[in-house]
Amino acid sequence: MTYTIEVNNVTKQFRNYTAVDHINLKFEKGKISALLGPNGAGKTTTISMILGLMKPTSGDITVLGQPAGTKALSQRVGALMQDVKAADGLTVVEVLNLFRSYYTNPMSLEQLLDISGLHKEAKRRASALSGGQRRRLAFAQSLVGNPELILLDEPTVGMDVEARTRFWDTIKGLAANGRSILLTTHDLYEADAVADHISIIAGGRIVAEGTPQELKRHSALRTVSFHAARPPHENELLKLPGVEKVEMVQSRICLHVEQTDELLALLLQQDWGVTDIEVHAAKFEDAFRALTK
Repeated sequence: MTYTIEVNNVTKQFRNYTAVDHINLKFEKGKISALLGPNGAGKTTTISMILGLMKPTSGDITVLGQPAGTKALSQRVGALMQDVKAADGLTVVEVLNLFRSYYTNPMSLEQLLDISGLHKEAKRRASALSGGQRRRLAFAQSLVGNPELILLDEPTVGMDVEARTRFWDTIKGLAANGRSILLTTHDLYEADAVADHISIIAGGRIVAEGTPQELKRHSALRTVSFHAARPPHENELLKLPGVEKVEMVQSRICLHVEQTDELLALLLQQDWGVTDIEVHAAKFEDAFRALTK
């Protein structure tokens, strides 16, 4: 198995504060990986160390087979960080061509305008773009060098629905062509929908890793809700196999469970007058909250 990024026992301290605490991470080549966590968990610090913008207090990081921050990596790695300021006085085309001049094998201007969806704004000053348009331009800038690895820190902030859809379609296409993507986001729905692998960081430590499906299966509960003409007592419901929590609103009952198959069969055998059964899969948001308590 080939890893694009390897983070080995890395710690980052700022005086008496430990932002990252002995973390180990490996991200596969050609995959969309996500690093998630609550505010202050250490995500941006980790991304900055991978990019070589910060040095670890201890431990080491390897990117594309080289130590993080190596000059040669600047031609192979693209990054979109949270705070990207629009270039003063330059048009969209001028910004992209300026960045293209920094690389030996840049993407074509036409391709970058397609990716960003900024053909109509090509001659507008970058500083005059809307917030979402500036974010799309910044994304195009991160791809100018035709990178093998792309790091994205909260990439869709400020984008409208259409721009987000275009963005994720582009990301999936890049991964399908062998590029590696590592992203951070507060949008858990997006992470669940697009990431092949998710690492969750909390308090500077990695608390869970796996596919979205694995994290939901191990950390979140499914729900079974139904109407009961003759509702049983809550204690009776808690005795049902796999039931962890019960919610009752008049005659509507919601059971939070690990597995549903055995439970559904038992419900239909009861004399509670069970009708209108609904089953909902575990939500990634619930798994995330459980893991980052």
